[in-house]
Amino acid sequence: MSKAIVIGAGIAGLASALRLKHQGYSVEVFEKNNYTGGKIHAIQLGNYRFDLGPSLFTLPHLVDELFELFEKNPTAYFNYIKKENICNYFWEDGSSFAVNADQNKFIQEASLFFNEPEEQLKKYLNKSQKKYDLTSPVFLEQSLHKSESYLNLKTLKAFSKAYQLDLNQSLDQVNQNYFSNEKLIQFFNRFATYNGSSPYKTPGIMSMIPHLEMQLGTYLPKKGMHDISQSLTRLAKDVEIKFHLNSPVDDLMTENGKIKAIRSCDTTYKADVVVCNMDVYTAYKSILKDAPKPKKTLNQERSSSALIFYWGINKTFPNLDLHNILFTEDYKEEFNHLFEKKYFYQDPTIYINITSKHIDKDAPEGCENWFVMVNAPTNEGQNWQEQTTYIREKIINKINRCLNTQIEQHIEVEKVITPKDIEKETASFQGSLYGTSSNNKYAAFLRHSNFSKYYKNLYFCGGSVHPGGGIPLCLNSAKIVSQLTSRHL
Repeated sequence: MSKAIVIGAGIAGLASALRLKHQGYSVEVFEKNNYTGGKIHAIQLGNYRFDLGPSLFTLPHLVDELFELFEKNPTAYFNYIKKENICNYFWEDGSSFAVNADQNKFIQEASLFFNEPEEQLKKYLNKSQKKYDLTSPVFLEQSLHKSESYLNLKTLKAFSKAYQLDLNQSLDQVNQNYFSNEKLIQFFNRFATYNGSSPYKTPGIMSMIPHLEMQLGTYLPKKGMHDISQSLTRLAKDVEIKFHLNSPVDDLMTENGKIKAIRSCDTTYKADVVVCNMDVYTAYKSILKDAPKPKKTLNQERSSSALIFYWGINKTFPNLDLHNILFTEDYKEEFNHLFEKKYFYQDPTIYINITSKHIDKDAPEGCENWFVMVNAPTNEGQNWQEQTTYIREKIINKINRCLNTQIEQHIEVEKVITPKDIEKETASFQGSLYGTSSNNKYAAFLRHSNFSKYYKNLYFCGGSVHPGGGIPLCLNSAKIVSQLTSRHL
């Protein structure tokens, strides 16, 4: 039986391990931390449970199909609900808007709230879907770095209609062309943050992202986001995938352009195939020191990072839901600070995630678990203690203004994670959440390939390589890897 080794037990590493096992490989996973899941982790602070990493869950079928590969009923391992209310938005003028998951209701309510024609909203969302349907089979579900990927009808069709993808305009320019209401433009500009980019730089093709959330739906695992990775870990163990925790990979043994073995904790393990789920920048600086460096890829601008406060709040807020956004008054200046000045803007956009709205055990009765996040610049040597103190005050003041409260009086427990912490815990270069940003129209083509051009049996998965960051794209990267590794059997 051919032997496959997966380096890193993030969501893409877990999915790759399962797909390799299904193909017939004997699989072992090596993880430097004492837990699986990578960024999809959780903590307990007193009586409050918090998901540490991603908080948005879309395209749940990409998780379900991993159980179905082994003829398992997904619900025996993993369950989730679909949200009827997608997100609540708040502005400084006291106005707020709740996004209904029913598209027709959203269009009607948004038309009234933002004073925009229903037909224009329909037109925008239809275009969002067309962009997604056109590009998904080409850019998200197959390798962009294999010539055969371009020699099929779907790819040729996508390229023939590239003029419809708004590659020569920024997302903000596309939204400005559709709408006149600044709040609605800001609403649709926010989707650039789903891949850690700026709406004023990322190309207009990113207007397809709303389709994922607003037309395909948002979901919440019944045991929290952490259960995504943990349910896949349980499945992996049930199908006899072996895990080595607290086991960083220190070196690769190579011969004749192939990896023959890996070394971890002074022990050598032979391999026929190796899949790397490490941040690709970190991989080249550590275990791939002897391989030629893809300079264009490694020198790309990194995606934004995050500063996150985990607060146990001894009060409930009926006007908040699972997902909540408190918008800045100057979105453009906020992104200028993130990507150019590299420190926080004084009026940040605040995201508040509260899983206890649906998961009772996540907070005591009459209380809520608040995951409070602001977009952050990447870690480039800033004084994060100073930055955290500065922005915490701004966050509290903004929450108090928008929600008419005194939130500092209700914080029972607190933990803070900075970009420096994210870099240390996940080995993500500079603490970037999505690898490289998508702040230019060529970014998709400059992401690292899912295979090594130097070692014939080395493959890459995860948010720092093609097709990108976020749970759905990481799961797609594992699917692409499985297409490539099938030739080794």
